[in-house]
Amino acid sequence: MSFTKSNQADRILAVDDVKDNLIIVETLLESEGYEIDLVSDGETAIKKVLASPPHLILLDVMMPGIDGYEVTRRIRNNPEIKYIPILLITAFDESSVVEGLDAGADDFIRKPFDTEELLARVRSLLRLKHSIDDQQKMTEQREDFVSRLTHDLRTPLVAADRMLALFQQEVFGKIPPEMKEPIAVMIRSNQNLMAMVNTLLEVYRFEAGKKTLTLSKCDVKEIVTEVIDELNPIAIDKNLTLKFKTQESNQLDNYEHYGAIVIGDRLELRRVFNNFIANAIKFTDIGGIEVNITADKSAVIVAVADTGYGIAPEDQETIFERFRQGGNSKNNRSGSGLGLHLSQRIVEAHGGKIELSSEVGKGSVFTIKLPKAKG
Repeated sequence: MSFTKSNQADRILAVDDVKDNLIIVETLLESEGYEIDLVSDGETAIKKVLASPPHLILLDVMMPGIDGYEVTRRIRNNPEIKYIPILLITAFDESSVVEGLDAGADDFIRKPFDTEELLARVRSLLRLKHSIDDQQKMTEQREDFVSRLTHDLRTPLVAADRMLALFQQEVFGKIPPEMKEPIAVMIRSNQNLMAMVNTLLEVYRFEAGKKTLTLSKCDVKEIVTEVIDELNPIAIDKNLTLKFKTQESNQLDNYEHYGAIVIGDRLELRRVFNNFIANAIKFTDIGGIEVNITADKSAVIVAVADTGYGIAPEDQETIFERFRQGGNSKNNRSGSGLGLHLSQRIVEAHGGKIELSSEVGKGSVFTIKLPKAKG
């Protein structure tokens, strides 16, 4: 994709307290087909950007009130303002250029400037702007596509799940003994696929900024207990032990006040603990899993340790990325690679973090740290 001059869609905001300078810039750029807005001070420039964002800002450094550096910083630090290239115009030396670039400007030109140089820098920054806008648009379209796709996929999967359940319950007639196991396999496969679709949908909700957490006081010990009770039969089927330990600090003698209480979304936290404990069971064949909760005055820490395959150092670096599988890269039981990524997004949304310690052949320890509820 190429961009040429005389692009009528490109609107440039020129900011300078000297009227003659504005007239020169306006005359030059309008002759090239650009739309120009003129502003004589920094405060007005920021209001203009908020009200009607331009494609490019030409910004004088030295102005009364707030200077060009401060205008740049305020624009870059305002999350409501999408990326706009800023070209600083300065009459000063290298130190002022460094300060401007550190503030967030994209380029600079010195007074008195050469006409062709100014136009070249304008064209370059507008190409950058259009490229970034195109990438953002593609990202939004991709996220919208995935969101719509996952919604559309859920409908037939839910219908299939209900129909298979009716078959299994013999609502439509007696099932031959040889068909019971294939139907059970189909039900499990359909449920696994539905879980993957739901996880994918949640990932894109987080990444699109459309996920809303329902926050309340949550007892982590209570949530983990529920998850362990549900998953323990699976561990037993694999002849694994699933141990649960809590250990409050010796200084904490009032559990109601100092216990494992966090402010969070109970369902999302449950999803996190279920994912880590289920993964530990999935990737462990011999030994067991131990879940340990500790609490102090600032944090609640949940550690999930297993005696499974372990994770190679090169895989640990990317394990929380989307579509990176959580087990050993050679393990055919690895899933979609979305569960750990989603868990990290949830924990980070709660102000927490996840740490990993693992050694191939000796198992792994995933540690979830969440900020403690105050008061």
